Amino acid sequence: MSATIFFIRHGETDWNAEGRLQGQHDIPLNARGVGQAETAGRILAKLVPKPGHLPWLVSPLTRTRKTAEHARGALRLDPLGYETDERLMEIRFGDWEGLTWPEATARDPQWAAAREADKWGFRPPAGESYDDLVARIAPCFDGLEGDSVVVAHGGVARAVLAHRCGVAPERAPHLDIWQGRVLVIGERQYRWV
Repeated sequence: MSATIFFIRHGETDWNAEGRLQGQHDIPLNARGVGQAETAGRILAKLVPKPGHLPWLVSPLTRTRKTAEHARGALRLDPLGYETDERLMEIRFGDWEGLTWPEATARDPQWAAAREADKWGFRPPAGESYDDLVARIAPCFDGLEGDSVVVAHGGVARAVLAHRCGVAPERAPHLDIWQGRVLVIGERQYRWV
């Protein structure tokens, strides 16, 4: 039997609200993001009878750690009862981090066109592609020994959906990955709650 992953994307940051490419920049949650984290915790309580008994694996970036802490707080669990794993960090947008998509397009029109043509395989300057990201995260997810809570990023969710659920590479980068909800990932299937 394969593990079920209860995936929580970090709550909103100001850069999310502004449409900026965050990548691995360490941007904090805003007030709305804190509320989304608490909401995700309450949803998880309805899905899992004892979420405190599951391992919690979290990207080490501030926005994911604080999301885990607020979600766990909403569950009345020790806010720091999780482990971090660097493999869960967001996809690197390299030189584009901090830019909006229109700014990246204006700065590097040929690179931006190449990304639009192949979002999965494209690697931004000094960044990584979704192929690179799958290679990084796959050992983490393949090593899960049972049901787990994972708190990470939108790019990581898209990569794991391709890796675990067979979402086509041309479709995965276009999936909406919601904040304030829980993505339940099984073997070859997923659903949003």
